[in-house]
Amino acid sequence: MDIMYILKGIIIAIVEGITEFLPISSTGHLIIANDLIGFGNGGFEKMFMVVIQLGAILAIIVLYWEKLVGLLVSLLRREPRGIRFTIALLVGVIPAAILGFSLEDLIDEKLFSIPTVILALIVGALMMIWFEKKYRNQAAITEVDQITPSAALKIGLFQCLSLWPGFSRSASTIMGGWHQGLAPEVAAEFSFFLAIPIMFGASGLKLAKFGMDGGFAAITSTQIVTLIVGFAVAFAVALICVRAFMSYIKNQPMKVFAWYRLILAAALTVKILF
Repeated sequence: MDIMYILKGIIIAIVEGITEFLPISSTGHLIIANDLIGFGNGGFEKMFMVVIQLGAILAIIVLYWEKLVGLLVSLLRREPRGIRFTIALLVGVIPAAILGFSLEDLIDEKLFSIPTVILALIVGALMMIWFEKKYRNQAAITEVDQITPSAALKIGLFQCLSLWPGFSRSASTIMGGWHQGLAPEVAAEFSFFLAIPIMFGASGLKLAKFGMDGGFAAITSTQIVTLIVGFAVAFAVALICVRAFMSYIKNQPMKVFAWYRLILAAALTVKILF
């Protein structure tokens, strides 16, 4: 049993849990963390990143279980709020799902590097500062079941920016939400709900690819332990972070995350230059 490998997996899972739903880019931070600790870029490591993302998304399902079940029941009863939310969710998912599926290999090949992450961190930070200043105080939508299909489509188009590693799915959808008149906490909630089908779909494809390549047949005991522990750690950390983030975003400015992104981009630039 390789304890050091398991510890590295735990570090990666902690990074995932902290960053998945904050507007600072989980993918960018995972690339950076992997570069720093040398966890690996093989087939298992790529599959591990997928599984810990599922751990993080499970935290959203647990936290919002009552609301999600309530909306599902409303849909089954053919009530307007349930129908409206379901349509908004489906419409919001479509742009990133189509673009992500079409460009998956190109993104993996061309955009997963420290320099591209640095650029995404900077661009996303500047956009966050501008969007918050211009649109945050114009909020008119105070519940996710008030989001129209038109607004959902535009938010979904914003979500496509998150396909650029380092930009952040949370940042892109929250900015899209502000642009469409969503209150900050509603924009954050909708970004979480959009992530559920997107991440399950992307994860399913990657897990299937790993299995078809014979990855599960060659998995070791150390990797199994790393996988189980990593999933649990990502879930627990995400649970704590999402609660704290939702408490913060209701009344506090998001620009603190933008400044963090700029500081991180500057530190990474110094690292690769010197």
